[in-house]
Amino acid sequence: MPSADSLVEQLLRRVPESPDIHLQQLDLVRRAALLVALGADGYRQASFLDDRILRPETQGAWVPVDALAASAGRIPEGLPVHFIAHSGHVGSTLVSRLLDATDSVLSLREPLALRTLADAHDVLGRPDALWADREFEGWVALCLRLWGRGYPGSRCVVVKATSSAGRVLGTVLAAGPGSRAIAMNLHAEPYLATLLAGENSPLDLRGHAPERMRRLQERLAAPVTPLHRLTVGELAALSWVTESLTQRELLERHPGRVLAVDFDDFLAAVAPAMARILAHLGLPADPTYLAGVERSPVLMGYSKAPEHAYTPALRAEVLADSRQRNATEIRRGLAWLETLARSDARVATVVGAGV
Repeated sequence: MPSADSLVEQLLRRVPESPDIHLQQLDLVRRAALLVALGADGYRQASFLDDRILRPETQGAWVPVDALAASAGRIPEGLPVHFIAHSGHVGSTLVSRLLDATDSVLSLREPLALRTLADAHDVLGRPDALWADREFEGWVALCLRLWGRGYPGSRCVVVKATSSAGRVLGTVLAAGPGSRAIAMNLHAEPYLATLLAGENSPLDLRGHAPERMRRLQERLAAPVTPLHRLTVGELAALSWVTESLTQRELLERHPGRVLAVDFDDFLAAVAPAMARILAHLGLPADPTYLAGVERSPVLMGYSKAPEHAYTPALRAEVLADSRQRNATEIRRGLAWLETLARSDARVATVVGAGV
């Protein structure tokens, strides 16, 4: 087994060669980065590039960020780096895996470093920020350079954000003028039915609620109902409206570079939808791929856990059951949105448009 110092040197030496050395975490306080050896199969299999990819046999080490930046400076000209923004449970992992199947895309699903950038961006310009704007721009440039490495045959890299990390994509797209994004969402009612169908949804919604509430309140003049008074249906509505407003701002800030995709529309016509996505990302629309995409095994399994069956038909059954079981909370969430829309024109716009 190599010593710690020799492992660090080995990892840094391999950074410019291929994506096999993955940026797992950024620690902006320690100015350190965790590099791990992953490989093409590891990327393809991972639904989340968080600590679930780490195994006892995984090789990795923390390295100084300055040393990583020096190594990244030797990376040849990178591939275009594109992004998938989404509001959560709206097919983003499915689209990412369908892009995998083109054999021309390296997909990075929910890298932790993007979450770190989002958290750092939230406090820029405030007295408690540890980083000046210029230093933050350096973090973003470093991540884009590392994400831009591909394998033979890769024509671009597509980074799928976590739902809440989409809030930083406007800034990231500004730093990468060749980057594009897909913004995936649902109309409010099916979104609420989808989230409330999940057994762990109340816990997930409460966990993300404080950050989403802060974002929503920043956009509104009138105060919003405190979190502790919101029901689970209203928390789902909070999630939807916050991410919908964030996506609308992304579309307005980068016109022509962001493609809005409604998941229900996508499932109704997968091949034409994938053709639009491929064209938007500058990828060839292979006729053989498009002819078979609606029969893809990816559509037959749960994208986050492909070993479990989850067809579009099964999804429809799950939503029908959720609408029956959660009818009261769905009504409460929709009523909360309507009340909010009456007090704010931007909310009224997204509620009126449905997305």
